Amino acid sequence: MTPVIRYGGGPPIARDPARELARRELEKRMYHQDDPSFFERILNKIGDWLNALYHRVNDIGGGGTGGGWLGYLVLVLIFALVVAAVWWRIGSVRRNAAGPRSLLGESVATAEDHRATAERHAAAGEWPEAIRERLRAIARDLEERTIVPPRPGRTADELAAEAGTALPDHADALASGVRLFDDVWYGGRDGDADGYRALVDLDDRLRGARPVPLGASS
Repeated sequence: MTPVIRYGGGPPIARDPARELARRELEKRMYHQDDPSFFERILNKIGDWLNALYHRVNDIGGGGTGGGWLGYLVLVLIFALVVAAVWWRIGSVRRNAAGPRSLLGESVATAEDHRATAERHAAAGEWPEAIRERLRAIARDLEERTIVPPRPGRTADELAAEAGTALPDHADALASGVRLFDDVWYGGRDGDADGYRALVDLDDRLRGARPVPLGASS
């Protein structure tokens, strides 16, 4: 025989429906107004974990003064690592959120101007900036030689597609150069001297390249 429960003085209700009614009642917002938020619950979990870790390290240290200082040192190091990770992640997200932008922007500098700026950044070890300026030099040089038409708002990926059509022998190298730029400038990867040198080599090769005549077969 199925057990029954009287709910609120009304007619008898079987146990399973009564449980469902009780669950729905307790889900009402009025019973949860003072509950901690999701963020607060995460902080509480982190606090509990750090507290447990501190006591564990303190126990390993023998519970003396030295153990206490060791526990505090471990907590400080962990906190520093967490802050560094969050800072790096926020910077990466912001950079990615910006998304690909116009490569040349509002710049009116010549290709030689961008090359000189790139060399100054490279001399200072500022590799992301040096890589960006060298790719800007390539873009401006291609516009100055009318291999691609000047177009405000052109992104690096669009440059690779348009210039690769006009210079098919260099299409793969252009795509690789733009991919390097995207990885460093938008993807948060560290630039380096090798990456910059690859763009310098690409720039040198493109300066002597001639576009495929219109209508020529590939």
